[in-house]
Amino acid sequence: MTEIIDISTRRARPAPDLIKHDTTPTASTDTAADAPPRVLEGVVIPSGIPGAGKEAAGRAGLRHAARLQRAASVTRHVITHEHTKTGARLVARHSAYVVGGAGVVVKRAWQGRTVAVHHQMRAAAVAAGNHELAAEWQEKADRFRADRHKRRMDLITGVPHMVKSAAIGTAGTEGALLLLGACMAVHDHHVHDVVVPTLAAVDAIRALCWFVGVAWGPALMVALMAALSHLWRVGQRQQTAPAWARPASGVMDDVPVTPSVVVKALSDLGISALRKAVKEMAEGAAGMLGPITLAGCGVEVDVTLPSGVSTEEVLGKRRKLAENLNRHEHELHMTIPPAARTVRLWIADSGALDQPIGPSPLVTDPDTGADMRHGRAPWGVDLRGDAVLVSLWQKHMLITGLSNQGKTASLRALALWLALDVRVELRIADLKGVGDWNMFDGIATVLIQGPTDDHVIQATQMIEEGVEEMAARIALMRELTAKGWSQDKILADPRFNPLVLIVDEAQVAYGSGARESYVTDKGTVRYGSSYGGSKADSRYFQAVKKIHDQGRAVNVTTWEGTQDPTNENLPKRSREGNHIRASLVLGTESQARMALGDNAIDAGAAPHKLRQGQDKGTLVVAGDGIKLAPGQPSVTARTHYIGPEDAEAIAERAKALRGAPAAAGAEAQAREVDHLADVAAVLGGEERMKSDEVRQHLGRRWPEVYGAWTASDLVQALKPFGAEPRKYNGNQMVSRARLLAAIESRAEEAADTE
Repeated sequence: MTEIIDISTRRARPAPDLIKHDTTPTASTDTAADAPPRVLEGVVIPSGIPGAGKEAAGRAGLRHAARLQRAASVTRHVITHEHTKTGARLVARHSAYVVGGAGVVVKRAWQGRTVAVHHQMRAAAVAAGNHELAAEWQEKADRFRADRHKRRMDLITGVPHMVKSAAIGTAGTEGALLLLGACMAVHDHHVHDVVVPTLAAVDAIRALCWFVGVAWGPALMVALMAALSHLWRVGQRQQTAPAWARPASGVMDDVPVTPSVVVKALSDLGISALRKAVKEMAEGAAGMLGPITLAGCGVEVDVTLPSGVSTEEVLGKRRKLAENLNRHEHELHMTIPPAARTVRLWIADSGALDQPIGPSPLVTDPDTGADMRHGRAPWGVDLRGDAVLVSLWQKHMLITGLSNQGKTASLRALALWLALDVRVELRIADLKGVGDWNMFDGIATVLIQGPTDDHVIQATQMIEEGVEEMAARIALMRELTAKGWSQDKILADPRFNPLVLIVDEAQVAYGSGARESYVTDKGTVRYGSSYGGSKADSRYFQAVKKIHDQGRAVNVTTWEGTQDPTNENLPKRSREGNHIRASLVLGTESQARMALGDNAIDAGAAPHKLRQGQDKGTLVVAGDGIKLAPGQPSVTARTHYIGPEDAEAIAERAKALRGAPAAAGAEAQAREVDHLADVAAVLGGEERMKSDEVRQHLGRRWPEVYGAWTASDLVQALKPFGAEPRKYNGNQMVSRARLLAAIESRAEEAADTE
């Protein structure tokens, strides 16, 4: 007989014979060799082979182990599959939102019923040295306690009144029902009608109870779902889920900035004195912090440092503090407010600074005008999201930064605004020469574009002519002041209209080796002074320095745009003569100090902390012209970008306001041009000048007006005023004294007419 081994039970059970045998007992069948074979899962194993059963059991064990291994592998695959992880994170996230939201709601309820917030605000006011505010918060806390006590006492004393009122109301209602029933009984002559209204009221109450019993379950479920939904929304807003359960995103999670988060970040800066002071402070060191206020796309808070910790130590830990606050370094800005031992933190919402700002008002509002003297140019927005408006009246300006970071666009945006003020004269030298300033052709009285030494020479001559104009205005101002003219009256005179000299890529001029050359009588070439360069013999540098010294008073100003500042391409005397100093991203702190000055950098300005390529058009601005908070030396501004097409459109509006010379005709030009003032401008400080030289200077500065003038034209223009050229030492000369006398006489006649 054969048998089958059942692996699952490891027991043998009978099986039908697979091979026919003679079962008649004989002597030969009693031996082991003649024993019938056994079958193992369909495999015939002779029973007479020693160890055959053990071998079959071993194979069965291996197959069982393989099945277990496959099951474990499938289980591991299911558990570690991305869908499973996503589902687990989903469940954990939303559960945490509900639980965390409940905690937030409980905390808010607790704060609303206690004076915890009052104590926190009072401690912050004390830490900031504002004792008046601290007393105010203490008074609010005392008033809150008194009101709370009054409410509780009213509730305690009101319970008996409520019970009494309920009893009286019930008795009154029953009396009214009985009275109604009595009236019905008298009317219908049925005594039973006396209790009919009461029974009807009982039936109504019974029906209401039945309805409540039926609707109670669904209503309770709806209320529970509404409560869970509210808790989920609160938790989701406050991001109460753990970081690993939140959905993956391309930006850092926006961790809410709370007092505890700020204190913990400061404690972990690695400053032992600060960490020790935080541990010793009461109320979790919340007294260090002022109120956390919303400020644009972030929050702002003042931190009063404990004794022994300097502001310089904290400013030097900007990156670590930003990381402790779960922010990038560029999302944390630190400045020094007026209060002693205080650091002001502005903490951006995660990723907010990577979002673009809106277009310039010059683009969105075609009716935008400009007034250099009384108005402010829209330049961009600060970190709070407030508009950055710049006063350009009598301001020298320097903008610097690394290459291709938005320097030209930032400078051009202000020039476009000025172009809308018809009283402003612009003279522009673009030493890059790739067409960034093409739209000013027809607006600027001088437009130089190109990077060669010849263009540097022309730019130098443009600045020197600005010096001559400045000298002429200073002399005229002295004479008018002597005649009793007030400062306001002088500056309102058209002869003192603003003149702005703009040099973009000024480092080309400071680095140029162009020199003046001339041929001697013997035919040899000699070289004179240098046009460019940063040394004392540089004509460009000397001209800029002279305008910095005196030009502001007579409305002659310079704007320079440079890149990668060094002492060689931006001399100290030149950069420190500017009223407005702005810097885009720079490579090192030393460059930042050259751009903005030591005071601004020591107070927290950090253009070298901006991100190259990602913070294009973002400027750190120091100096005059921009409204700053008390004690704040600089502001970080994200400037509006005005593209070439929009710039062309704005320039066309400016040309329409000014009147295009080509379309105005010679008669309009004659009405708009002041020949006396123009000749006085080219004379500068010279007492006399040959008439031919005067015509040459006029033709170079205003070619559209004086380019074709002859000697006769000059005489005819000046003769009506008695300032025409006269002979002096055999040459026709224009006298500055007679010219200024004619200008004064004309001004007096105009004043008498008014």
